[in-house]
Amino acid sequence: MGEVKTTPFSTIYDSFFSRVTDDLYIELTLQDTEAQLQDILVAAIPAFEFPRFNVFDYELGHLETEETEESTTHTWVGGFFNSELTREEINILSLAMVVEWVGRQLTIIDLARQRFSGSDFKMTSQANHMAKLKEIKNQYATECFHMQRLYKRRKVTSDGGVQSTFGQIMSEPTYGYKI
Repeated sequence: MGEVKTTPFSTIYDSFFSRVTDDLYIELTLQDTEAQLQDILVAAIPAFEFPRFNVFDYELGHLETEETEESTTHTWVGGFFNSELTREEINILSLAMVVEWVGRQLTIIDLARQRFSGSDFKMTSQANHMAKLKEIKNQYATECFHMQRLYKRRKVTSDGGVQSTFGQIMSEPTYGYKI
């Protein structure tokens, strides 16, 4: 049998980081960063409504501990999907992660305090700041929704072209009974 192709979670994390910059991840250890990103990804997975692969067939990453007489070493073993995801599927998942991440930012109590200082920052009202974050979240959610609609309405042909799936959408239902 052929080798099962997988997609490491880190591939989706890379796409996520191309959209989000957060100094917090610079301050955390690699293991803590991976654990937080995995948590965000797993929470974002249900937002991918109708993927062409089993989106719930994945292995979670975990921390492995190796103890010797001299020291204890912690190594993060990354998670992965048991499917080879397309670039489009990776983008949809990373957009869903951004929506989840911004939602979490809205719930952080320190955000309401806005600990900015100096002349480079103009203090605005917390309500205005929260409203702007909600607007950003809604924009990413809309983009994720749009990407999923495009994803279901087209497919890549064997020669690399893109073909509409409109004919399949309008065909007879395939779930066992006729309307």
